[in-house]
Amino acid sequence: MLRATLKSLLARKVRLVLSGLAVVLGVMFVSGAFVLTDTLGRSFDTVFSDAYAGTDVGVSAKPKIDVSEMEGMPVAATFPASTLEQVRGVSGVAGATGLAAADGARVIGSNGKVLTSVGPPQIGANWTGESGQVELREGRGPTADNEVAVNAGVAKAAKLAVGDRVGVLTLQPKRDFTVVGIYGYSGDRDSLGGAQEVAFTERVAQELMLGQPGVFSELSVKAADGVDPAKLRDDIAATLGDGYVVKTGEQLSEDASAGLKEGLAFFNNILLGFAGVALFVGIFLILNTFSIIVAQRTKELALLRAIGAGRRQVIGSVLVEAVAIGLVASVLGLGAGIGIGALLAYVFGQTAGGLQLAGLGVPPAAVISSFAVGLVVTVIAAVLPAMRAARIPPVAAMQDVATPDRPLTKISAAGAVVAALGGTLMALGLSGNGGNTLLTILGGVLLSFVGVALLTPLISRPVVGLLGRLFSWSVPGKLGRLNSGRNPRRTAITAAALMVGIALVTGVTVILDSAKSSLTALAEDTIQAELVISGAQTGPRPPSFDPAVLDRAAELPGVAMVAGLYGDRAVIGGKQGWITATSSVPALREIYRATPTAGSIDSLGPGQLLVDSETAKDRGLSVGDTLPVQLSRGDARNYTVSGIYAESELFGGFVVPASAAADFAVPQPTQAYLKLAPGASVDQVMPSVETLLADSPEVSVADRADFIEQQTGQLDGLLTMIQILLALAIVIAVLGIVNTLALSVLERTRELGLLRAIGLRRGQTMRMITVEAVVISVFGALLGVVVGTGLGAAVVRALREDGITDLVLPWTEMGVFLGLAAVVGVVAAVLPAIRAARLNVLGAIAHE
Repeated sequence: MLRATLKSLLARKVRLVLSGLAVVLGVMFVSGAFVLTDTLGRSFDTVFSDAYAGTDVGVSAKPKIDVSEMEGMPVAATFPASTLEQVRGVSGVAGATGLAAADGARVIGSNGKVLTSVGPPQIGANWTGESGQVELREGRGPTADNEVAVNAGVAKAAKLAVGDRVGVLTLQPKRDFTVVGIYGYSGDRDSLGGAQEVAFTERVAQELMLGQPGVFSELSVKAADGVDPAKLRDDIAATLGDGYVVKTGEQLSEDASAGLKEGLAFFNNILLGFAGVALFVGIFLILNTFSIIVAQRTKELALLRAIGAGRRQVIGSVLVEAVAIGLVASVLGLGAGIGIGALLAYVFGQTAGGLQLAGLGVPPAAVISSFAVGLVVTVIAAVLPAMRAARIPPVAAMQDVATPDRPLTKISAAGAVVAALGGTLMALGLSGNGGNTLLTILGGVLLSFVGVALLTPLISRPVVGLLGRLFSWSVPGKLGRLNSGRNPRRTAITAAALMVGIALVTGVTVILDSAKSSLTALAEDTIQAELVISGAQTGPRPPSFDPAVLDRAAELPGVAMVAGLYGDRAVIGGKQGWITATSSVPALREIYRATPTAGSIDSLGPGQLLVDSETAKDRGLSVGDTLPVQLSRGDARNYTVSGIYAESELFGGFVVPASAAADFAVPQPTQAYLKLAPGASVDQVMPSVETLLADSPEVSVADRADFIEQQTGQLDGLLTMIQILLALAIVIAVLGIVNTLALSVLERTRELGLLRAIGLRRGQTMRMITVEAVVISVFGALLGVVVGTGLGAAVVRALREDGITDLVLPWTEMGVFLGLAAVVGVVAAVLPAIRAARLNVLGAIAHE
């Protein structure tokens, strides 16, 4: 039986290739994700190992607030320079160097724009001289307060040479410096992991990067010969006490790499999620393929039954074929995934500023997951066709029969139950009552898709018949319509594969368009300012500008009020949260439409704060209460609640005076709102504001409509990214249509020969196949649009209390999806149609 199965499989190589394509693509995504994250992880291991190569022990202070880059901008704590002498006095210390370094030194290039960095930090530090790792390539290190040295990565990106003047943004507004040196790193590297670095004199680095003179952020300690770094670490920790974090260089390297790997793991999970969607779609393709294969092999399987094969052997025969296809597809998918992972790693390295990649490796997880996923998906998809094959009676070997379609009653009832269960899980997840909310929602979506797929055969014949009438004006069109509706199960499964991809894209489009419309309406209703100063945030640090701009803007003719906003993470009353400082407290009423519910919100003195009513209720706060506030810098201090205001959808939380922003992670305003005087126009005032921002290239001024468009435009970028990732699922669905048609042509060889014999021309044969493909494709897209709209509308309804109040149906996108589906049908029909048209008429009529 095994030999017969393998010979049957090898005799139909085209079927083998078509059956495995979906698995190849899905496995490619899975293995590629693991190869990518493994390569990047090892690359960052090397970067941080090199960065701490000259450090046996590192010393830093415990941060005021423990903030991750996903929450805000982490701020390194500082300690006095006297600590350096303490450490140098510890037995076993051969040398110690004080570092005044922090992220946030943004270089202004020769084009007047700030060098951007997506991922790698922009470090400003004190120049500590050349070492075994740092090598001067041109010039010298800075010795005067108006001099800097930059790493070669910055010099190339900003087109700088020794002697050039360069502007740098730090904790303070733009300062101009003379470039006196350009340095690189051992191994002819221009940067470490793409990091942009600017080296100042020690005093300037302390002032601009740490905010105060005479302090350091880290000490790099070198152990004497023969001294164990771990023992030296313990000795230094005992000397300094509990206020410091003391680790070996190896620990520092591992910790820094682990933080980045955590982000890579999140990215890996996203890729695996989309791979899961692709494989889910692939199940429909493989299920349909094996159903057609079983129908084609009816006489062959019946003959095996007639000569003694049992039901289990027949099932085993089909499953062995599935395992063989799964193995081949897993091998090909793993190979393709290695290539895709390497390509994506290269692209990431270039995007990250020239990250030097470690050698390409294939982690065990990539290999194991590839074969596990490939085999499991293929076998699961083949189970139902295998069971159907086992029901073929031996007598079928003696007559020309095909496996008849069974009634749709059971499958429709099962579909209704599964769809209902999926809808229930989605409702529980969206309401927040389903335990693990995300898993509950995803489970609900998965079951909903399965339920709809099971219900699809019930509606396929009438809907496909209706769609087919659009092409029934000719004989090929009528035949194509009849062919697409002759096997509801096959048509439904083929269409369901396309439905999943289209439904997800449509659902996400409904949600994001609804969110965009709702946020736009809220902003237009809430923000009572004609001009807004802001910038696009690309990392943990928000763009900022010179506080002096606020005062100068307030003096411009036509400007009635200016309100600058500062933001930071803080520990407030023992709980971490977001805190805002404003340069104009009256703007809360005038610009944000805040209304007081207790106390006064018209002014804020030192040591006073405002809080919104919801937060006050949750924390049990009232006017006059005092609570401690720890900002990113400085010591904790007590603030008194002087007023409570009604929370709006766009503004809420704790508010402190602008003077408190000096201890924020970013002590400069990140946004400003300008309210114009009656009669003043935006066109008159905007050029003057743009002039004030000449030294603040991270931000720009826009009118309210453009500002709102800029903010909501980020949703468009998110939508584009999701559409690109989901495109793989749609590609697999297209392959499903090609596969179904190709196998269908093989199945109907004799029928096509008879049609050709009675006068159907080659061109008409091709049009018949094309109509069949277009009808199936449009049917799948129509299902996807309807299901996706329903899912999207349900999510929008669940988010009503979170401010998503508008339901927007993307009619244009829906029309585009349907139009593209028709094009997809035409493309998918090309190869099967050519094959059908080239059939030898006499050979086809004689085909068994």
